[in-house]
Amino acid sequence: MPSSKVIRNVRPLGAAAVDVLVSDGKIAALLPAGSADPGLPTLVDGQGQLLLPAFVESHTHFDKSLWNTPWRPNSAGPTRNHRISNEHTVLKDFKVPMAERAGPLIEHCITRGSLYFRSHLDTQTIWGIQHVEAMLALREKYQHLIDLQLVAFPQGGMLIAPGTVELMQQALDLGVDVVGGIDPAGIDRDPIRHLTTIFELATRYQRGIDIHLHDLGELGRWEIERICDMTEEMGLQGQVLISHGYSLGAFPPVELFALADRLAELNISVMTCAPPAVTVPPVAMLRSRGVNVCSGSDGIRDAWSPMGNGDMLERAMLIALRFGWSKDEDLAMAFDVVTQGGARALNIADYGLEVGNAANLLLLPAENLAEAVVNRPLQRTVISRGQVVARDGVFCGPLIGR
Repeated sequence: MPSSKVIRNVRPLGAAAVDVLVSDGKIAALLPAGSADPGLPTLVDGQGQLLLPAFVESHTHFDKSLWNTPWRPNSAGPTRNHRISNEHTVLKDFKVPMAERAGPLIEHCITRGSLYFRSHLDTQTIWGIQHVEAMLALREKYQHLIDLQLVAFPQGGMLIAPGTVELMQQALDLGVDVVGGIDPAGIDRDPIRHLTTIFELATRYQRGIDIHLHDLGELGRWEIERICDMTEEMGLQGQVLISHGYSLGAFPPVELFALADRLAELNISVMTCAPPAVTVPPVAMLRSRGVNVCSGSDGIRDAWSPMGNGDMLERAMLIALRFGWSKDEDLAMAFDVVTQGGARALNIADYGLEVGNAANLLLLPAENLAEAVVNRPLQRTVISRGQVVARDGVFCGPLIGR
């Protein structure tokens, strides 16, 4: 029989207090507070804290991060191509191995309450397969604590860099989960061939697609329309995510209703980090038309930017700040983007606070979701698969083979 423990006196999403029976790493029952068997071991005495599902970090780049290394001033130029070139220069001779940067960053993200991740891996000829192999090893190290999806990401272009498609195939053969893409026009300069290539890879390997789309204005909207066409043609409904989608913020919302309806019909998700200096997808409008929206940190302390701290509760605040949201219901919507929105985008099957789902949970002191987003308390207890793995910003494992 599986052993059972109790999380006592917590309020799911701010509702009435309950005791949560946890068994075999799953939520076994939700009982009125104080009614769980007092003879069962207490996993956590919640003392009326908010009970939340673990955050979903839907878009990051663990392999690029300079986390856990001395401060390095940003030396990147102003354009995307400048940043890509600068990153090659910085990382080419960087002495700290990826495991010593990305591993501590993963642990830090866990302390902030994230237990589900999607990380894009630079799959470029300049690196060969080394980024992929290093992140596959880290995924194995942390697999008993987190769910980590990996994306074969042709950062510097796919068609313009001979050998990249073959490298992506090698990554997929090794177990990378998702086919990536980037700016079919802006970088690869051949949008139809780029999109055809990644959709064919996804179909052949039976994987999803996650495409970085920074191309702006009418060009970007046209590319999104083509992504819709190919999603429908290839039968990949529910398997495609458009990351960034800056062009969606360039038009009056009414001009995007038809496209939003098509995205919703095809179950294509949109990811936004809600950056301050570019146009961004209109999150509230998209959600009102049925489009699933998720979010992520993007780069965290890397050669592109020194910004980012891997805290998805702070990301929810930044989304609210970007759109001027201040009502409780709007702040709760921002929270939903970094939780349920991410779970839907990443097709996480057993996510949430319902009985039978994985006991991947977060406790923190707040009255409701709105206060949690505004205050972002660091007093957080993180539970992974029924065991406490972080308290008050301190990671407490366990790690296999550490």
